[in-house]
Amino acid sequence: MHGSITSVTALEDCIGEAPAVVNLKVIDHLDAGALRWLAASPLVFAGFGEGPRLALTLGGGAPGFAGGEAHELRLPLALLDDPTLARPGRSFGALFLLPGVCETLRVNGRVTGADAGELRVAVEECFGHCAKALLRSDFWKAAPVEAPLRDPEALVATSRFMALATVDAHGRMDLSPRGDPAGALTRLDEGRLWFADRPGNRRVDSFRNILAQPQVAALLLVPGSPHVAHLSGRAWLTTDDAVRARFVVQDKTPTLAIGVDAPRLEPRESPALVRARLWPAPARPEGLEPSQIFVEHVKLNGDKGLGARLASAALSVPGVTGLLRKGLEKDYKTNLY
Repeated sequence: MHGSITSVTALEDCIGEAPAVVNLKVIDHLDAGALRWLAASPLVFAGFGEGPRLALTLGGGAPGFAGGEAHELRLPLALLDDPTLARPGRSFGALFLLPGVCETLRVNGRVTGADAGELRVAVEECFGHCAKALLRSDFWKAAPVEAPLRDPEALVATSRFMALATVDAHGRMDLSPRGDPAGALTRLDEGRLWFADRPGNRRVDSFRNILAQPQVAALLLVPGSPHVAHLSGRAWLTTDDAVRARFVVQDKTPTLAIGVDAPRLEPRESPALVRARLWPAPARPEGLEPSQIFVEHVKLNGDKGLGARLASAALSVPGVTGLLRKGLEKDYKTNLY
């Protein structure tokens, strides 16, 4: 199709190169803030990869069902919708949610064990993701949906949130959140599923991964409903004007669209979503401020270069967390689409 992107150079010409500062928020372990996040989280999107094969499942329960220590994440197998995906050696990516909080915590690594009722993951990356996906989807404003949503096309038409799993050429997992109003997140058209790129935290791992290895997996979710659609297929990137025009929201046209050829869609009810009891939204955890946690991550980043040292010093100034929070809130209002 006209506008197809087939190289990293063409991708960067389209959406720009991710600024170096983006990588400063990534640490290689679970710090105190991340462990507090896990202790308050009732839900995880968990992705598993083995070569080009990818699959996603949900895990959930009472807050604190997940835990671990600095270099190991632990999850009870019984609280995963599909524990058979957890096999030693597989790459792993996770997205942890907090009630009432639109920022998310991402943890990447590799499965080291899945026995004695427990999944164990060696942590390689831990970082926070901005709030835009959950804000666009009105994730925490949803009311419980009583009617079952089991039809794949209906789930696509009404879905507002998606967790997208990709892997790079070395098999490393990336699991990113995406959100939009109903009808603007995903569309089916003549055997192909489409979705659009939106402003986020400027990591472009998923797009680079699609260029290197196009197989993707995703979970489509209608906030309020325990039913999800499992999606898989081969993806590609395009700047085609006609495709992008289908995803205009608030007069903003996305720079990039993603097509999934011959998508396989499988609706399922998620016991994890039922157990997590996300809607109506529980009270926001007290004493847990995402901005402060993300600031600490920059300070803990292992990069010892001048830019990293300057960033860490700047974030150590008293009151900077409040300024950062105000800056994020302004960005969420003015650059949501």
